[in-house]
Amino acid sequence: MDRRRNGNGALLQVDELLKRGFAALEEGRPREAAEFCRKAIAADPLKVEAHFLVGLVALDMNDLKTATRGFGSVTKLDPGHAAAFAQLARIFMRMGQPARAERALMEAKRAGVNEAPVADLVGVVSSLLGDQREAEKWYRLACEKAPESAAFAVNLATALIFLGEIVEAKEVLERILSRDATVAHAQWLYSSLVKADSPDRARKLAARAATADRYSAAFLYYAAGKEFEDCSAWDEAFAAFDAGARAKRSLVDYDEAAEAATFDTLMATFTPQWAAQEREGSKDPSPIFVVGQPRTGTTLIERIISSHSLVESAGELQQFGLSARRLTPDAEPARFSAANVRKWASLDFKALGEEYLRVTKPMRAGAPRFVDKLPNNYLHIPLIIAALPNAKIVHLTRDPMDACFASFKQLFADAYFHSYDQEELARHYIRYAMLMEHWRRIFPGRFLDISYEATVANLEPQARRLIAYLGLSWEDACLAFHEREGAVATASAVQVREKAHTRSIGRWRRYERSLSPLRNALSAAGVVL
Repeated sequence: MDRRRNGNGALLQVDELLKRGFAALEEGRPREAAEFCRKAIAADPLKVEAHFLVGLVALDMNDLKTATRGFGSVTKLDPGHAAAFAQLARIFMRMGQPARAERALMEAKRAGVNEAPVADLVGVVSSLLGDQREAEKWYRLACEKAPESAAFAVNLATALIFLGEIVEAKEVLERILSRDATVAHAQWLYSSLVKADSPDRARKLAARAATADRYSAAFLYYAAGKEFEDCSAWDEAFAAFDAGARAKRSLVDYDEAAEAATFDTLMATFTPQWAAQEREGSKDPSPIFVVGQPRTGTTLIERIISSHSLVESAGELQQFGLSARRLTPDAEPARFSAANVRKWASLDFKALGEEYLRVTKPMRAGAPRFVDKLPNNYLHIPLIIAALPNAKIVHLTRDPMDACFASFKQLFADAYFHSYDQEELARHYIRYAMLMEHWRRIFPGRFLDISYEATVANLEPQARRLIAYLGLSWEDACLAFHEREGAVATASAVQVREKAHTRSIGRWRRYERSLSPLRNALSAAGVVL
């Protein structure tokens, strides 16, 4: 075995160097771990574990290029290294390269996944690629191999909620919390599945949040806020939501200037002249896109539509945006950026439509039509119209204050970073409203605006209008959406199993004084009176 001397002159084997390197990384000393790595590779350049540690250290330091090289070296030295391929797949997703991620994930599976962390990672990447059913399968495997892991079980519960398997998700969460009540993510998920009849548990969660790290505090405060609201404890609910929002905002990297530039570029790139040009897209009429702001009733509309015998729900799919990225030359990693938008204008739209249909096929069960309910596909409206000219687009509208507050009180996984600060949220909503008005001007009649308030207040005429727009014959089942079983891929998974109701209309007024920064900003822009 090759050897090197440390600073004290003692002989260290390569394995000992790596042992110390992994320990240093585990203890939060990545630079020290990197030095052990350097020494180990100098002693044995073909040591697979050393290159794997390079990748892990670089990931910890957010150096994706070095991480890619490290894990890439592992796969060259050991083409059957499933963990390295899975790590590469996750990195490629972070870099905005879904096609490379899919290939790396395929290699990981081909190599054989025998370790719980690798199975969990395959599940994570599958979820990022929009295949929640595949993600669930791998999370189950991770839990089978490591039944004591709360992190793997939380991922499984999240997938189950996404797929509408509410009873099993609750059982998984109860098992986690019976072993360790401090798992904040599990507490938050559990709160989303139950209706509190007393504020006692919420007060315990809020007290725990006050002394927790920021990551855990966000989950605990949002869980407390939801349960306080269940009990009509409005002041305590807002205090919890506000504290949770501040904790979460401190953890996310929201670049508002970049978002504003993206919205400006969308309107400058997709002009009336662009919209008037003839383009060839895929003629397939099967997709139905439901778009809008999150928490505005998109799931309600999806359930109405997919209660029709000719329509199925595919859930909140990332596939349209991922397909656009695959076909965008030199796409930037960001999901949305001004540079990417400029390139979108000259895509091969027929190829885009066909690629979208290809990658959504595994999410379909065979019905003639399917609903893709990803709210922020409103950003893709020009691309959808060009790539899938026979697709239908339904846009949900809702009172701006209710819409914004519904986002503010929701903890999102890895999206909607603007929603944790009232003034940032207001400015985002203003940009969104301006963009939707732009789309209405340049694409008249190409999508249907439908009001959440009108729908819940008087369901049947709005449902009939919706079904007629889709070119479908009326079926009474569309009024009994709440009786349907099956997946509900949304934060509203529990609520949408109820009949349509008006309880959420004007909910923001319970918190009117506390929401003055939001209201003042929207009022100044003329969005609300």
